[in-house]
Parts: sequence; C-alpha cells; structure tokens
Amino acid sequence: MPASAHQDDAITALGACALSDAIHARRMSCHEVMQAYLERIHRLNPRYQALVSLRPDTELLAEARACDAELARGQPRGWMHGMPQAIKDLADARGLPTSAGSPLVQGTLPQHDGLMVARMRATGCIVIGKTNVPEFGLGSHTFNAVFGTTANAYDDSKSAGGSSGGAAAALALRLLPVADGSDFMGSLRNPAAWANCFGLRPSQGRVPLEPARDAWISQLGTEGPMGRSVRDVAQLLGTQAGYSRHSPLSLGSSFNVAAATHAADLKRLRVGWLGNLDGHLATEPGILEACEDALHRLESEGALVEPAQLAMDAERVWRAWLTWRQVLVGARLRPLLAREENRKLMKPEALWEYDQGRDCSAADLMEASVVRTEFHAAMLGLFQRFDLLALPTAQVWPFDKARRWPDAIGERAMDTYHRWMETVIYATFGGLPCASVPAGFNAAGLPTGMQLIGPPRADAAVLQAAATYEALIADLLAATPPD
Repeated sequence: MPASAHQDDAITALGACALSDAIHARRMSCHEVMQAYLERIHRLNPRYQALVSLRPDTELLAEARACDAELARGQPRGWMHGMPQAIKDLADARGLPTSAGSPLVQGTLPQHDGLMVARMRATGCIVIGKTNVPEFGLGSHTFNAVFGTTANAYDDSKSAGGSSGGAAAALALRLLPVADGSDFMGSLRNPAAWANCFGLRPSQGRVPLEPARDAWISQLGTEGPMGRSVRDVAQLLGTQAGYSRHSPLSLGSSFNVAAATHAADLKRLRVGWLGNLDGHLATEPGILEACEDALHRLESEGALVEPAQLAMDAERVWRAWLTWRQVLVGARLRPLLAREENRKLMKPEALWEYDQGRDCSAADLMEASVVRTEFHAAMLGLFQRFDLLALPTAQVWPFDKARRWPDAIGERAMDTYHRWMETVIYATFGGLPCASVPAGFNAAGLPTGMQLIGPPRADAAVLQAAATYEALIADLLAATPPD
C-alpha cells in the first residue's frame, strides 16, 4: 500500500523539533501523535524488528491523553512533551526490561532510569519500549537470541548495523521521531550511516554514563543522539548533555543548542580527508567514492579539502585499541561468566573478547595507554592544519543479515569480528566529537555515511559543519526507505 494512503504518515514524517512545535502549538494532540506512531509501528515493526519490549497501547494512549491535559492547563514538561521515545536496550528505563540481547540477563527489570533516560523523561517524552541491539552491544550487526535480527530500513534482507541498529532502523522507518543510542566502536555512527540519518558521538564526558560500575577507566563508550536532521540531533544532545557529580569525568561546560545549529562559513572550513589511511583500511568498491562526492559538495561551496595522513602507524594504534577494548569488555562480562556453564549462553564474539582481555596485564594496558597518548598528540597535530577530519563511516555496504560479520573485504581477510569497522576507532580513541552524515547510495540503493571528526570538545563546531552540509544533500535525504 503506498505511503500516502496511511493517515499516520503526515504526523510521523515530521522531524522531532517540528513535531514538538506542532504539539506545543496545539496543531495536533499528543493522543493523535501516539496513535499515529502506534499504527505505523504495528504495520512495519514485525518486518524489521527494530523495537522490542513494547508497552501496551492502552497504557501509552492513556499517558498521551494525560500529556494533552497538562498542555490544556498550561503545564508543558519540555520540548519532548508527549513524544514517543524508545530506549536503546543497553540503557536502564524504569519498568522496562534491560535485556542487552542476552539470554543471561533478559528480563532484568531496573527500578530506576539511567541518567540519560531520566533527562529525556524530564523533558516530557513517553517511553514506549526499547530498541534492539546485538548481544551486549558487541559488533555492528543487530542480532541476538532474545529478539532476533533487526533489518535494514532500505532493504530488509540486509543488516541495520549496530549496536544502535534498532534505533537507526526505527528512526529511518519513522517509528520514532528521534533516537538515543550509545557509541563505543561506532555504535551511533555505523547504523546511522546505514539508515541515511545523522548520528553523533559526543566528546568524551559530554553525556555522563550512569549508572556505571566504573566511573574512571571505562571512558571509551558514551551515550548520544541520532536524528533525521542535525537540528534534531543537537536538540536531543542538549537534553542528554550536562555535568553530573556522580560522573567525575563529565564535562562541566554547558552545551548551547542554538549555537550548534548555526551555519558554518564553508569558505573558512579546512577539511583533512584521511580516506583509507594510505591503504591501511580495506574498503568495498564505491565507499571512498561516495565520501569523495560528499566532500566535493563542501568544496563547491568554498571549503578547502586536502588529503591528510595520520602521521602514526595505524596498525600500532589498532593493537593498542584492541588491548583497551578487550580489557573493558572483558571486565563487563566477567561477572556473568563466574559460572562456567554460562559460556554456552554467550555468543562466541563476546567470549573471544573476554578470553583475550583475561590475558592482558596491567603492564599491557599501560603500554596501550602510552600509544593512545601518542595517538592523541598526532590527532592534535592534524587539527593545527584542519578544522575537521573526514573518514568513511563504514568500510562496507550493508551486508546480508544472515551473516554474523564480514570475514573479508575483497581479497583481504578480517582477522577479528570487528576489523571491518576499524574506521570508527579514531574518534573514540581520541575522545573526539564525531558526526556521521549521509554520503550517498550504491547501485542497489543501500546508503553509507561519512565521519566528520572535530577537535576536543568541539561538538558545536562539528554540528555546525554537519548542518551546513545537510543543506547541500536534499537529494540524499529525500531518498526515504520503501514503505
């Protein structure tokens, strides 16, 4: 049935900020909004499996009517008043299970919201359920033994990416107006690229991660926003960001949403194109070309785009990254593997991370930290020449969802289950803000993206550049998924 035949499309086609404006101006009721989204969810979600642990319609519609009553009394809660929101299934939301895609923890029912969720609820959103993730969020392909596989919005035979794959697919399919997620190894960026959306990995410490077993060392992962427009991404980041005394490494500086959406002056923008890191990164045909076409759009408006080199051995950076990742992931999984019989209930990729991390010593981690420090200095050196650095968001196009992961790119074998997504580690390892922006489609109609990496804490500048670029890609953004 064509999309125009569905009465819910006029509402669900709105971006988050436009929807907020319409609700607060009373041009549509929260009840109408919830009803429209639920109709679309029931029609499309069984095919794509983006949303999980959905709450009953009756509860959600009743909450929407309560939001309407508050507006009638002149008591709006905030910009997300009455808007449906689903939480990534790695974050705690009171009253909903945090399953993390694992049979070992499925059904775990938190009594409190995590900080990000609490902040979003405080601005008025109605939490309708969760978004699907890979088991424990590991790997950029959203499948698990609890809820199954999330399909790509543009081709339901392909992967949606991950670990925020459910969030990205739901966003692209208009099952949500805006999405939250988290990013360790590209988990906000890779699925955004494969959904033709915008995703932002904020600067380290911009969005405090609470609750957390460790508030000092585990700083490679961060929560953040995803949206169909840069304005929506900035608005949600403004809600998620902010210092918390329970997160001692969180940033004390405030985030200015209005400043983040001002157009950048492209005639003064200097972009360093890292490409495939002088051949270090294996890429499928068309990936680099799509990003170069995207950069040409910036050049056409006056930006200066030049080739850039990492000025450091990329393999050495990768080995240091592996040590950090394995230590952090292994520590997170260790309590679940106290019983040997639990190994058979955990996917082999997670067990590999745990086993590798178990063999790492404190000296190994310190040496990896030294390499990370050198890498950070090398990135700072590049930012003396460039305002932004550009890389592909993904090294491959969305692949068959029946595969666990790409074991080769062309003739180059991948030596780990995540080597094919190495391109995303550089912003993470440097603690740098990074936006994934749509870059184009291949002949099969599958999307990819490009990373725009900024200097430390320059989240607003990254979003300004992304917003300016957004105005140049109306043709890409018009390519919505088939309904």
